[in-house]
Amino acid sequence: MKVAIKWLALLSLFASAGVPAQPVVVELFTSEGCSSCPPAEALLGELARRPNIIALAYHVDYWDDQGWKDRFSIPEATQRQRGYVRRLEKSGAFTPQMVISGDTSLVGSNRAKVEQALAGDRDALRMSLSREGGSLHIYFLEAWRESMDVYLVSYLKEATATIEGGENAHRTLKHFNVVRSFQRLGTWNGKPQRMVASLAELPRDANVVAVILQRKNQGAVAGAATLALR
Repeated sequence: MKVAIKWLALLSLFASAGVPAQPVVVELFTSEGCSSCPPAEALLGELARRPNIIALAYHVDYWDDQGWKDRFSIPEATQRQRGYVRRLEKSGAFTPQMVISGDTSLVGSNRAKVEQALAGDRDALRMSLSREGGSLHIYFLEAWRESMDVYLVSYLKEATATIEGGENAHRTLKHFNVVRSFQRLGTWNGKPQRMVASLAELPRDANVVAVILQRKNQGAVAGAATLALR
């Protein structure tokens, strides 16, 4: 009964005037071993403070044999980047690579290009998240003409690391919205509905989750929402 009441309330809110625009997803592929990455991470930190942006830092693992192992690197970050390399027809992976809304790739420290990409028009399907005990409830509030993939991302809002080797040796780096886990939850069929996901297996240091709605084959992002866990 509670879920039904919440669902009706969300639909009512969506139907009312003045609902804010949905956020743009910004994904940065980075590494503590890359000397070109700190400026891009600083820019990502600025973007993360904007209310209309979901900024995510994926620490790739292919820098880990270059003199410093990034404690935040995860293989899922590298896999995610490779997916964009294929789909956006890039010659290869690089850091710092920033992908805006799943469809625009650029050098993550190029502020002018990033701002230009953020200003572009894009689809923004409305979603809402809530937590019920150990479960995440995802509400898809609109109908759409095609099915899409649903991804769950957990991340750590801020972290500081002292680097002892590699290209950034002897530097202290500030990280923002560090992705700690990434998984595909399934397919949304394009109809208003609720999806439930477990939060039990998320990394202990993750304090926020994001859900990304994305076209098939890692296409353009069509919707996203976040929820603080603590």
